Amino acid sequence: MDTRRILVLGGSGFVGRALIARLAALDDRVVVPTRGRARAREIVLLPTVDVVEADIHDPRMLAQLVGKADAVVNLVGILNEGGRETFARAHVELARGVVAACRQAGVRRLLHMSALGADASGPSRYLASKGEAEAIVAGSALDWTILRPSVVLGPQDAFLNMLTGIARVAPVIALAGANARFQPVHVGDVVHAFVHALGDDACIGQRYDLCGPKVYTLRELVRWACETAGVSRPIVPLGGPLATLQAYALEHLPGRLMSRDNLASMRKDNVCDCPYPAVFGRPPASLEALAPGWLAPESRRDRHVAHRARQGP
Repeated sequence: MDTRRILVLGGSGFVGRALIARLAALDDRVVVPTRGRARAREIVLLPTVDVVEADIHDPRMLAQLVGKADAVVNLVGILNEGGRETFARAHVELARGVVAACRQAGVRRLLHMSALGADASGPSRYLASKGEAEAIVAGSALDWTILRPSVVLGPQDAFLNMLTGIARVAPVIALAGANARFQPVHVGDVVHAFVHALGDDACIGQRYDLCGPKVYTLRELVRWACETAGVSRPIVPLGGPLATLQAYALEHLPGRLMSRDNLASMRKDNVCDCPYPAVFGRPPASLEALAPGWLAPESRRDRHVAHRARQGP
């Protein structure tokens, strides 16, 4: 089989790093544009991976990158807005630019990561912008596939790791949206879906919802994660104005654990209404089977020892 040349936008992010490691293991030639090479330090040394400094919002620069690819994967997404980084720019305008660049270069294959619940008339700006981007991709004449994961979890996710980090220093967890329902999916299953879709023409023109095997309320998920991490804490649900006040405060703090727009997204259950897609050839992994590998206290000690070994005395 000829070596594939794949352009991955958003490749320095959580899902992107895992996907690129898998593509590199398959000997695909992967190009990863980034605003600064330091953002991609975990993938810059991988064989067959070329990290380039580029502004993917610049149409000419994007066209040059797309023109050298056999397929394009767009993983770009933000959970919160800040400065120039708006949902409209990151999701809608970029999707439009990618489609235009693919058309111009004659590149037909496009994989686009959306989000479960994406809907142009959704309850939050995040979900609405994701829905608008989906419409742009699906309305193109390209050979597209759209993947719509629920909350993606894994060893370096910004969700469970941040929550358990807060629990280690906070005696009580005040939780807005405690009854919101999620069906989280492991990053390995999301990566598997992308890799499979890249090589299977049956996936062209399809949208796939990606969820794990179990539904949790946010309260149940936080409680389980904290207990697994050995930092069980009382959880105090917040509703109404108190939930909005907490979201407002958190969106102005470093890390932005939650925002008012995130809270609005949680009005819509983040669960699948269909089975995991059979086309991907395997069932999704259980969070209970995998998460202790990165949340449990002994796993944290092992990672600390490994980090110290890499840093030297």
